[in-house]
Formats: sequence, C-alpha cells, structure tokens
Amino acid sequence: MKEKTGGFLAEFRTFISRGSVMDLAVGVIIGGAFKGITDSLVNDILNPILGIFAGGNEALTGLAISVPGGGQVLLGSFINAVLNFLIMAFVIFCLIKAMNRLHKKKEEAPPAPPAPSKEEVLLTEIRDLLKARKEDA
Repeated sequence: MKEKTGGFLAEFRTFISRGSVMDLAVGVIIGGAFKGITDSLVNDILNPILGIFAGGNEALTGLAISVPGGGQVLLGSFINAVLNFLIMAFVIFCLIKAMNRLHKKKEEAPPAPPAPSKEEVLLTEIRDLLKARKEDA
C-alpha cells in the first residue's frame, strides 16, 4: 500500500518545481519591493503636496475627522491606501499591456516556410528535365 505522506510530498515537490509557480514567487517578491517604492512615493512626495490643498500645510495622513466619543476617522490614511492601490494597478496594467504587445508581435511574425522534402526536390528536378526535353524536341 502506498504511503500518503510520500505521495503527498512528491506531489508537492512536483507542484513547487513547475515554472509557473517559480514565476509567481518572483512576481510576488518584486511586487513587495515595488510596494515599498509606491509607499515612499505616496508618503514622502504626494502626501505633503496634497496636504497643502487639504489645509493646514501638513501631510495628508494627518487628515482625520473627529467622531463623538473621542474616536477619529483617519481619512488621510485611507486616501493613502487608495493612492497606493491606484499606482500599483496602473503599473501592473502597463506591464500586462507591454507583455501582450510583445506576444502579439511574436504571433504576427509569419513562420518560415518549411524546407522542401527530398521527394519534392526530386520531383522538381524531374519536372524541369521533362520541360527541357520537350523544349529541345
């Protein structure tokens, strides 16, 4: 009888060694690193600029609405999260659009015609010889 753990581990090893899983892992790592860049863009550059328009000349993150009972609705933090999402979504859209364009160019290139087989070459030679013989006669 086959042991379940051996089969399960073997199946997992096969799954994890597939190319698509490795590509996904690389994508997740690069996406996490890119998130740090977008966080910095939003927090360090866009926040202070938007804070000028929000009033008080402070970063947008400080924008909050007080609610009865002593709590606050952190509207600035929510706007930061939305900006991060929009930037990431736009970059992913641009990447996918570029990848689709590359795949489309590859598909549009016509395949090279296959080389004629030995039989086709021989038949062509026979045809040409018969034509030449007719013309000589």
